Amino acid sequence: MSDKKINIHPVPGYILVRPQKQEKTTSSGIVLPDSHEDKPQQGTVLSVGQEWLTDYGAKKEAPCQVGDTVIYREWGGKEYKNGEEELLILKFDDIMAVIK
Repeated sequence: MSDKKINIHPVPGYILVRPQKQEKTTSSGIVLPDSHEDKPQQGTVLSVGQEWLTDYGAKKEAPCQVGDTVIYREWGGKEYKNGEEELLILKFDDIMAVIK
């Protein structure tokens, strides 16, 4: 994790997430790289855009808050590289659960 300040604020209807790193270790202590595995589907919310209006005029609020750990759709969002750190910009609808 980076302690660098994030200067990205999503537009209404979007959330900025830092995906969790997934390293797998075998019983003998060998660390397997995550490059051959599925991408993580869990991360920490860094920033939340404002509520947005649907096509039908209904207001939709963010399903989470800054600091929450969320589970999101496998192929949801857009990857964004902030220096060396990879972040995700997700739609509100890409969030499937908030871990309490």
